[in-house]
Amino acid sequence: MANILVVDDELGIRDLLCEILNDEGHNVEVAENAAQARAARSRERPDLVLLDIWMPDTDGVTLLKEWSASGALNMPVIMMSGHATIDTAVEATKIGALAFLEKPITLQKLLKAVEQGLARGLVRKPTEALMAAPVLQVTEQLVVVGPAVTLSADLGPLSLQSFMLDKPLRETRDEFEKAYFEYHLAKENGSMTRVAEKTGLERTHLYRKLKQLGVDLTRGKRNGL
Repeated sequence: MANILVVDDELGIRDLLCEILNDEGHNVEVAENAAQARAARSRERPDLVLLDIWMPDTDGVTLLKEWSASGALNMPVIMMSGHATIDTAVEATKIGALAFLEKPITLQKLLKAVEQGLARGLVRKPTEALMAAPVLQVTEQLVVVGPAVTLSADLGPLSLQSFMLDKPLRETRDEFEKAYFEYHLAKENGSMTRVAEKTGLERTHLYRKLKQLGVDLTRGKRNGL
């Protein structure tokens, strides 16, 4: 499961991509122009952005340049267009776009590009989760991670977490995100406010995310919190 931002000024394209990606189990937010995309990028910190090149206020390439110049281009971006030239696609790639999809976009090409983009994001993005839980062992099929700190005596140290790399990306990602949020919930003594601040999510989005991942929110109560 990933948070994906779809930026396109055409309602039909937004609705279609949103429906497809939701069916794949992703959380999707849509924006119809650059202004909405900036706000969504700042608010949600998407794992992947599907960005249309031709938009009425600010075009996608200009927005891509803006994110790159400000250091906000730390997520994979896939450009989309039905009228872009090869030069435009090359320019976007040089700025930092991961790929380019030509409209009309086929289902197979969309899902393949999204899967590759999310896989690239997991490899290159230095998330807080990885800094808090450093990799202890990596083999061809297994990654084992553990917390960087020991928690209070009541909670005890968190156990090591293992993630099998030969599983589907979505399944492995969900397991990692669940371990990540459980770690921060324990570290912050069950405080949703502090976890929201720590992870950079709004409380409503955090609650929805925890529910989707199946995180046990009664753990704090059992520990007398």
